[in-house]
Amino acid sequence: MSNLPVLPTLMIDDKVKEALLEDWGRAGDVTSQATLPATAQAEALMVARKAGVLSGIGLAESAFRQTDKNLQFTAELEDGAELGAGTVVARISGSARSILSAERVALNYACHLSGIATATSRFAKAIAHTKAHIVCTRKTTPGLRAFEKYAVRCGGGMNHRFGLDDAILIKDNHVAVAGGVVAAVRAAKAFAGHLVKIELEVDTLEQLEEALPERPDVIMLDNMTLSQLAQAVKMADGQVLLEASGGIELDTVRAVAESGVDLISSGWITHSAPILDLGLDINVR
Repeated sequence: MSNLPVLPTLMIDDKVKEALLEDWGRAGDVTSQATLPATAQAEALMVARKAGVLSGIGLAESAFRQTDKNLQFTAELEDGAELGAGTVVARISGSARSILSAERVALNYACHLSGIATATSRFAKAIAHTKAHIVCTRKTTPGLRAFEKYAVRCGGGMNHRFGLDDAILIKDNHVAVAGGVVAAVRAAKAFAGHLVKIELEVDTLEQLEEALPERPDVIMLDNMTLSQLAQAVKMADGQVLLEASGGIELDTVRAVAESGVDLISSGWITHSAPILDLGLDINVR
């Protein structure tokens, strides 16, 4: 996909190195050392066991490259590619010990991120006939947020804020402490710089009515029914972007999108998406 962001190699390598060191422990891959001759060479294919969308090929490459700079890694497809069962994703050749020592880390990243991309793609396709876009949340695995949000992009979704520092999102607890919707939005506007977006979460149509004259950039409609969402769209009448949120899954996302909202945020696509099964088939040379 040509519109994907680029993950810096340094970012990838640092995280993959941590994972390799965690897996190798204090003595490295003792199984491969014990059973395979140091001179044994092999060829391996990374293969999709099920249909889905690819993500994380760069992290897989990094795992093999950092394990052994002499391994040859050839990606057959780019991130964002749709896979069928049996699709060859990459080819690896070189030291058999090195290939097997890197295998699990490479597959862990690729399977996990491809699972997120696949789940996101299914959501996006379910609402493709509407104007709504799927966006992710901060409900991500600690330490993997940048990669998981990248995987969402691979699946055709869009990114919400990356952290607490890149946008103001006023949630129900902020509203309660600040003294109400109006007070919270006005305080945010007084604080924010001209490049900082302000989003407000509302739980009721009454709060939405209060909020609209204050013109936050986005209003999140939290856990509203379909009829409430449709009414909110009428009330806003295009004045602000509207984001639906709260327990949205694949079997409900279509109806939510058809209410007329602009954005649909889902934590499920990052915190609960099942992996896409990728395997490594090896041949001895």
